[in-house]
This record gives sequence, structure tokens and C-alpha cells, in this order.
Amino acid sequence: MSSLWEMALIILAALALYYHRARSLGALNRFDERVTARRQEEIRDRQDHTAHYKHTLRLAEEQVEEVQTIAVPDARTAEPVTRYLFEGEQFATREEAQTVRADKIRAIARGFYMELPRALAERRSKDKLN
Repeated sequence: MSSLWEMALIILAALALYYHRARSLGALNRFDERVTARRQEEIRDRQDHTAHYKHTLRLAEEQVEEVQTIAVPDARTAEPVTRYLFEGEQFATREEAQTVRADKIRAIARGFYMELPRALAERRSKDKLN
């Protein structure tokens, strides 16, 4: 009797897997696409002399918040006006806000390259000690 229950559980598990196959295969396909894209990017980066700078800017960009769109009442007419918010500061146009955001990203990346020689020197001194 227990083998009958085991067989029933195996069949139910197989049916459940079959039912959810599209979702599972979709997740696996998306993972495979990300891995393939990353490998292609690594191949391109080997031939690109500025790849390190691009990666640094991308990492710095992840650390900076996006420009947000808000609606605030106009001081003269009290009509809602679209403003763009970046780090608590309001801008009249998206271009102004994006410019300030880009400056912030470049400053973070520049700071990384300013600290890089010191970090490499510390690493070399630790390697000599070991």
C-alpha cells in the first residue's frame, strides 16, 4: 500500500513540474541570456581600452539616485507644475537635473581613481609582508 502512495506522490510531483514548466523554463532562459550577454561584454571589453572607465561609471551610477518627476503648485498661480527632483533639490527641466546627476556620477568615479593608487600601494605592502 505504501508503494501505491509513493507512486501517487511521484505522479503528482511530475504533474506539478509539468504545469509550472513554462515559468521555470522562462527563468532559466532569462538567466542564460544574462550569462551570454555578460560573456559577450567581457569579450568586447578585452578589445576596448576604455572599458575600465565605463565599468567604473556604471558602478558609480548605481550609487546615485534617479531623477524623479514631481508636481508642485506654482507660487504665483497655484497650478500644478512639473519639477524634477534630484537629491532634494528641485529643477525646472529634466536636462538640468540630469546634468547635476551626471556631475555627481563623475565625481564618484573620479574619487575612486584618486583613491586607487593608495589602495594599490597598501595591497602591495600587504603582499610583501606575507
